[in-house]
Amino acid sequence: MTYILPPLNALRAFEAAARHLSFKLAAHELHVTPAAVGQQVKSLEARLGVRLFDRLHKQLVLTEAGQAYLPQISDGFRRIASATAKLKPVGAALLQLGVHGNFDLRRLELAEFRSCHEEIGLRVLQPAGLAELTEGKIDVLIARGLGHHPGYRCDRVGDGSGLGDWLIAPAGTADCPEVASFRDWLRGLPAENSLAPHRRRVVGIVRS
Repeated sequence: MTYILPPLNALRAFEAAARHLSFKLAAHELHVTPAAVGQQVKSLEARLGVRLFDRLHKQLVLTEAGQAYLPQISDGFRRIASATAKLKPVGAALLQLGVHGNFDLRRLELAEFRSCHEEIGLRVLQPAGLAELTEGKIDVLIARGLGHHPGYRCDRVGDGSGLGDWLIAPAGTADCPEVASFRDWLRGLPAENSLAPHRRRVVGIVRS
């Protein structure tokens, strides 16, 4: 049996936008621009031949067709995620980490992280900055500077103020399992390796 399906990216864009009732929040979750989400939804509507949203002034509202479509699409994604989690294949979850150019990657003990988290496929892009994060080229970023970016969760490892190294992730995906696992890994690094001086395994997280 051949399944006739719309493009997966368009379905993901619709499902995220419908949950948030916002192209902007969906874009943060999917690591793309709001314009890209809007274009994906528009292409899906054209393919299906129905309007899924009413685009009112500064407001996104599901049409009757969109309301009927959303539960089925969300359930399908949940089933796929559940089936994948049960398999637990090596590298099933991909985490794309960006790091600023002056950071010494040896401090992260990435070989040990990969060994302890075989279910996560870790890729590293260096140098990387906020541009790569907002464009969806990476999932999480270690950046140098001040950790204040609207729409993003910014965690500073260790105490202190002013400039420092920050772990930055879109608010919509900041607590997904692979990002949370990496955040916990940073917290447990030895003091000489951690992003800020502190005692071993007593690293505080300051959330902006």
